[in-house]
Amino acid sequence: MRVLIVGAGQVGFQLAKRLSEEDQDVVLIDLDPQKTSYVSEQLDLLTIAGNGASLPVLEKAGLSGAGMLLAVTSQDQSNIVACLLASQFDVELRVARISAPEYYEPDRALARELFGIDLVISPEREVAWETLQLLASEAATEFVHFMDDRVRLLGVRIREGAPVVAKSMAQLDHELSDLRFVTVAIVRDGKTEIPRGPSRIEAGDQVFLLAATDDMPSIPRLAGYEQFELRRVMIAGGNQEAIYLARHLAAQDVECTILERDRRRCVELAEALPEALILHGDARDPELLEMEGVEGVDGFVAFTGIDSVNMLSGLLAKTMGARKVVTLIHRPDYIPLVTRIGIDAAVSPRLSAANAILRYVRRGGVRTVATLKGADAEAIEFEIGDEAPILHRPLKHVSFPKQGVIGAIIRDGEVISPRGDDVLLPGDRAFVFAAPAAVPEIERLLA
Repeated sequence: MRVLIVGAGQVGFQLAKRLSEEDQDVVLIDLDPQKTSYVSEQLDLLTIAGNGASLPVLEKAGLSGAGMLLAVTSQDQSNIVACLLASQFDVELRVARISAPEYYEPDRALARELFGIDLVISPEREVAWETLQLLASEAATEFVHFMDDRVRLLGVRIREGAPVVAKSMAQLDHELSDLRFVTVAIVRDGKTEIPRGPSRIEAGDQVFLLAATDDMPSIPRLAGYEQFELRRVMIAGGNQEAIYLARHLAAQDVECTILERDRRRCVELAEALPEALILHGDARDPELLEMEGVEGVDGFVAFTGIDSVNMLSGLLAKTMGARKVVTLIHRPDYIPLVTRIGIDAAVSPRLSAANAILRYVRRGGVRTVATLKGADAEAIEFEIGDEAPILHRPLKHVSFPKQGVIGAIIRDGEVISPRGDDVLLPGDRAFVFAAPAAVPEIERLLA
């Protein structure tokens, strides 16, 4: 199927990379020839330098035969026009990235049908929702949900003295047989390992688990964390992400304080968020943080527009006693540094938007894909086909790639944590965690 992607920024690049790996016929369009040239060097796909909101450019890219158009530039109007043009050519699926908050106000909501848009994605809204999920658990460093949140992928940092420290996968499988979860990856010193029976968990490891959502509350205790209740949150920065997050927190009766350097913006925030406490100040000021009681907050979120400011203020808050710290990071190469310097978790608007789109774009056996920040691997949901080579064979007898693992199976609404004697049946949903190099072989087995 031909997929047209308008916009070669981080969102467009991530989408193009993932969809081209699935052997889709991807065409990437961007006004900036330097961006299209870079993508051509990195990915095996066709790029066109031009305006993706221009009909001649879209026709040159093959709009009339396309099955999907993903308009993900940073310009809302361009994305809307691209989808409107695609609707005139019967493109089956049309997705627009829209950031402007006025499009989401109840009395001014975007009329999707009028503009031919099937799905509207807001990076700011997506990152606020993801941050809320991370704040809900002191242990969580990363969070992905599948199948209407019945299965979750959770990343956790293992603390000293945790019950799982120094134990092998085989030991834990025996001792925790009553819990429905599978350890699908261990990240140590920046290297991702797909664990096997002899693999051991050590303090400081970042561990990824796939589990039934109902079993998730038991995971923090195993990683060495005590019971956690979110009552007070402090946010550094008053951007749109902060507004969305503050509204989420207010809906859950969580006390929220926002620190903002711009006095005029403080006035705007006070009008938009009457339920929050708005303070004028710099979150990099240790005296201000101490005065406002950062040592007593359950969550601290760094949401300024500058990555270095977010990392510094987040590190200050953590060292001064904030229980859970989440920082917003725009540059992908900064993301691995966050947990290494002692901050609990990072969020990225662009990666959150790309993952949200990939959860919606479902074709063939691949149902959902999530690109992770803390591991060199992907979480993929497959629907098992009627002729899949893996059918009816005990998993222990399948030559499954060493860089991949099946972490969960859903059959007739029941979540199964797979063991060696389990088999896959047509129509099952299998949730796989795998390094990119192993994905083609896994698709061959499951699709």
